[in-house]
Amino acid sequence: SDLSNIVLMGTNVLSGAATGIVLGTGKHTFLNTISESLKNTKIETSFEKGIDDISRLLIKFMIFMVPIVFLINGYLKDAWFESLLFSLSVAIGLTPEMLPMIVTGNLTKGAIELSKKKTIVKKLDSIHNFGAINILCTDKTGTLTQDKVTVVKYLNFKGIDDDNVLYLAYLNSYFQTGLKNLMDRAILEFEEEHYSIKNKYKKIDELPFDFERRRMSVIVEDSDGNRTMITKGAIEEMLYISNFVEIDGQVFEIKDEIEEKIKILVSNLNEDGMRVIGIGKKTLPKDRDLNFSNKDENSLTFVGMLGFLDPPKEGVGDTLKSLYQYGVDVKILTGDNELVTQKICKDIGIEVTGAIDGSYMEAIDDLELKKLLKDTTIFCKLSPLDKARVVRLLKEMGNTVGYMGDGINDAPALRQCDVGISVENGMDIAKESAQIILLEKELSVLLEGVIIGRKIFTNMIKYLKMTASSNFGNVFSVVLASAFLPFLPMLPIQILFQNLLYDISQISIPWDNVDTEDILKPKNWSAESVGKFMVYIGPLSSIFDIITFLVMFYIFKANSPATQALFHTGWFIESILSQTLIIHLIRTRKIPFIESNANIKVILLTSTIMIFALFVPYSKINGTLGFIPIPISYFIWVILILTGYFFTIIFAKKYFIKKFKSWL
Repeated sequence: SDLSNIVLMGTNVLSGAATGIVLGTGKHTFLNTISESLKNTKIETSFEKGIDDISRLLIKFMIFMVPIVFLINGYLKDAWFESLLFSLSVAIGLTPEMLPMIVTGNLTKGAIELSKKKTIVKKLDSIHNFGAINILCTDKTGTLTQDKVTVVKYLNFKGIDDDNVLYLAYLNSYFQTGLKNLMDRAILEFEEEHYSIKNKYKKIDELPFDFERRRMSVIVEDSDGNRTMITKGAIEEMLYISNFVEIDGQVFEIKDEIEEKIKILVSNLNEDGMRVIGIGKKTLPKDRDLNFSNKDENSLTFVGMLGFLDPPKEGVGDTLKSLYQYGVDVKILTGDNELVTQKICKDIGIEVTGAIDGSYMEAIDDLELKKLLKDTTIFCKLSPLDKARVVRLLKEMGNTVGYMGDGINDAPALRQCDVGISVENGMDIAKESAQIILLEKELSVLLEGVIIGRKIFTNMIKYLKMTASSNFGNVFSVVLASAFLPFLPMLPIQILFQNLLYDISQISIPWDNVDTEDILKPKNWSAESVGKFMVYIGPLSSIFDIITFLVMFYIFKANSPATQALFHTGWFIESILSQTLIIHLIRTRKIPFIESNANIKVILLTSTIMIFALFVPYSKINGTLGFIPIPISYFIWVILILTGYFFTIIFAKKYFIKKFKSWL
C-alpha cells in the first residue's frame, strides 16, 4: 500500500491519464486476498467457547453422579426400575434446563436496551462479548477524531500566523477546477467562516495537480490587469521551485539557513500531527501570452505554509479513561502515519507505550509479534491482513477482543475478533462482517455497551452458579440419603415438581439489580470457576438437608416405607425454601437484604413460589404428588435450619472470595 506506482483492483480513477501494465487478475489481485480471508471457517467467539466448556462440565458431573444414584438405590432397595426413573429425574434436576431461556432472555433484554442507545445488535451473543472485551482495537479517523480535516496553522517564514498565507491558499483552492480534496475544502470552509474575504480576481489559467509534481497552480488577474501565479503543494516540491522568500512584506533570496529554518518549522508541525503544505507566488508580465505550462513553475517566492489536522472528538478522552477504569485497554490500528497518530493520542490522553508499523510487522513472525503486542498502543500503516493478524494474535494470547471499523480494509479484522462493531454509514462488507452496528460513531456508546454486556453476563452467571451449586448439593444429599434410608428420599414426580418451582422462581433474574463491584472488570465464562463454586458451595446445602433428614427420621418418626410421604413432604418444603433463598444469597457478594437488594420482580416471584410451596401439602394436589399435611411444629425446625443455612452461606462467601479473589 506504500507503493506510489501501482493501482489496486477496486480503485476508482477520478482524474488524469496513464498507461497501465496489468500485473495480476482475478484471484491473484490484492483485493482478492481480503475476499479470501472472509471465506475462512467461522471464528469461534469467547461466548461460544465458554458455553461449550460449561456444557462439558455439567455433562461430566451428570455422567459421574447419576450412575451412582442408580446403582445405590437399585442395589440397596432391589427396585431397579424405580431406581432408573429416580436416577433419570435426578439427572434432570442436576441440569440447569432454564439456562437457554435465561441466557436468551438476558441477551434480548440487553439488545432492547442497546437499541435505545442507537445501537443495533445483529447477533445476540455478541452482547456478552461486548461486556467481556478487555481489549478494544479501533481505527483513528472518525472514531477518535472528527473525520474532518481543518486548518489549524497558516504561518509565514517566521512561524507567525499570517492572513496573507491563508488568503493566497484560498484563491488557489477557490479557482481550481480539478478535484477538490479534503485540504481544499478545509481551506475554503475556514476562510469563508472566519474571514468572509471577497476575492477581487478572475482566473486566467490553471496547472492541475499531478503526483509527479505534487503541486498545482492557478494564474489570476486583478482589476488592474496584474497577473499572479499562486502555487500550493508539498513542502519539498515548493522549496525546489522557490528562489525567494517573503519576510515582512519584503522579498529575499532563499539561502541555506533560511531553507533549514523552514524545514525545522515543518518538522515541528509534523510532530504535532499536522499535514503541511507550502504556498508560493510569482508575478507574471502583463504582456506575455496565455500558454502557461509546468515550466512556468519556477523562481517562485515562498510565502508560508498551512498545517491541517483532523481534531479529536470532544469527550473522547473521558470515554477512554472510563474504558480503562472498566478494564478495557485501547489499541489504535490505523493506516495513517505514526506522528499524526501519536499527536491525536496525546491530545485525548491515551498513554502510548509503544508503536510499530506494518512494514516492521511483516518482517517478524507471530511469536516475536506476540511479545510486542502487550506493550504496544499504536499500530500504523497497516494493511487489512495486518489488522486481522493483530486481532488474531491478541485472541491467541487469551484476550477477548473487540474491533471497531467501517471500511473494506477493516472487514478481515471484524470477522476475526470476538465482537465486530461498525457504523451505519460504513461500507457494506464491514457492516456484514460486524455483529453490532452503531447509528452514531461514538465511543461513548461503546462504554454503555460494555456496561450493559457485563450486567447481562453477571445475571447469566448468577443463574448458572446458583442452579449448578444448588442442584449439585441436592444430588449429593440424594446420594447420602439413598445409602441409609429404607425408601427413596423423594419420588421422581416430586423432584421434577420441585425443580419446576425452582426454575419458575428464577425467571425474573434477567431483571435483577447488579452490584457495581461485579461490572468493574471484564468477565468471561469459566468452567473451572463454576466447577469450584459447585464443589465449595453445593455440599453446604447438603449439611442442612442431612439435618432435615435427621429431624424427620428421629423427631417426626418418618423412618419407614409407611411414613415416607411425611418424609418426602418435610424435605420438599425445606429443599424448595432453601433453594429459593439461595437466589438471594448467591446473587450478590454482599449481605442480602441489608447491603444489597434484589430487583422487586425477583423479590415478588421468589416470595410467591415460597408461599405456594408451603401451601402445596395442604392443597388438593397433594395426593397427586404424594405429599401429606405436615405438623405445624415442623416449621419451627425449618426456620432454625434456614437461619443456620443463611449465616453459613454468608461466611462461606467471604471465605470463597478471599480464597479465589472473585465471586461472580
